[in-house]
Amino acid sequence: FEKLCSISLSHINVYACLVCGKYFQGRGLKSHAYIHSVQLSHHVFLNLHTLKFYCLPDNYEIIDSSLEDITYVLKPTFTAQHIAHLDKQAKLSRAYDGTTYLPGIVGLNNIKANDYANAVLQALSNVPPLRNYFLEEENYRRIQRPPGDIMFLLVQRFGELMRKLWNPRNFKAHVSPHEMLQAVVLCSKKNFQITKQGDGVEFLSWFLNALHTALGGTKRKKKSESG
Repeated sequence: FEKLCSISLSHINVYACLVCGKYFQGRGLKSHAYIHSVQLSHHVFLNLHTLKFYCLPDNYEIIDSSLEDITYVLKPTFTAQHIAHLDKQAKLSRAYDGTTYLPGIVGLNNIKANDYANAVLQALSNVPPLRNYFLEEENYRRIQRPPGDIMFLLVQRFGELMRKLWNPRNFKAHVSPHEMLQAVVLCSKKNFQITKQGDGVEFLSWFLNALHTALGGTKRKKKSESG
């Protein structure tokens, strides 16, 4: 889900409670996470930005390699070698809930009326040149955009979604596109929404053009990966 506190609705300094899964802001004395830990005796929290684990209310960092699976699900990474072999092996992965799935062939949750966008996003995630580019974040990490430009958010969120769809260590055989779709609503100025059906072809055209522009492409000269 979108990384914001379930009480203050702030995106700043958000922690996930690993007992109930809810998001809370801060971990200091009287913070929402601190109060939650005291009231419900939920003690392990994950900072969703730094991906560090903490015990509350004692407020100390937890160093435990067994927690690495959780951070990998939140932020999967792919090496160039791994990407090069994606189409050469069709190995089933086993999710933590016991189901098996083929990385890249997993479901996207329907939030309300976003199935038109889901279909496009899943199709694009199986276009090898596009997929390979976005699986390796280093390809676009250092692209500079003008101050105040929000369109690059589409690039970041699409890359995150792509890596989660192709993650061989998912907890479940489906992925939430919530943050990707929030970026679509924002960057399209609500022309494409979660709560109202849209036209898949129109969305595809807009989305590819938006990615192309955000990656530094223009209609006449430069060409980006999505162009």
